[in-house]
Amino acid sequence: MIKLPLALQSRLGQRAALLKLIALVSSLSAWMALIDPDRVATSFGMLLAGVNGYSQFFAMYVGVRLATAGLALLAAKHGDQPVLGDITALFILAQPAGRLIAAFAIGLPQGYLLVICGLELAGGLALLALRPR
Repeated sequence: MIKLPLALQSRLGQRAALLKLIALVSSLSAWMALIDPDRVATSFGMLLAGVNGYSQFFAMYVGVRLATAGLALLAAKHGDQPVLGDITALFILAQPAGRLIAAFAIGLPQGYLLVICGLELAGGLALLALRPR
């Protein structure tokens, strides 16, 4: 049986570890969008056109993801302020919520994006479930 470090045995330690993982994944996602925006956009079913298209893509897929990563790191560092982790969870859960709204008009996301949606939902809900009592 694997014995977890004492820090990870506590609810606060588990939440901090999840927040750090979210920061890492958000940072890597932003980095990928920064270095190859066309490939990332295409994998999400988008076609970038013109300055405004790229600007909007960078705002959402680089700027917002870096902000989410920074917020997650801040929340992990300041576990005594659970509202920071709650705000991080809301940032993450806003994405599947938007996709749910779109599902009523055009259907659920497919393929790779459906997997990402599931991970966002799981990560955001896990952050809320691990909220210190």
